[in-house]
Amino acid sequence: MSEIRWQKSSFSGSNEGGSCVELATGGPGLRHLRESDDPGVVLALDAEKLRALLLAVKAGEFDHLA
Repeated sequence: MSEIRWQKSSFSGSNEGGSCVELATGGPGLRHLRESDDPGVVLALDAEKLRALLLAVKAGEFDHLA
């Protein structure tokens, strides 16, 4: 199995040690999402479900959890 190559969000800033969201592409249609503070916890979604999650986050649907 090939190594997953993570891409840091551009909204995370340049702080190398800071927390950030990272994305990676898995198998066909599979995407991985993780928080750099806890890189062992990885959310694996198909591309369409990741799109739905990101749209919900942008719409503020999870703001009440903050």
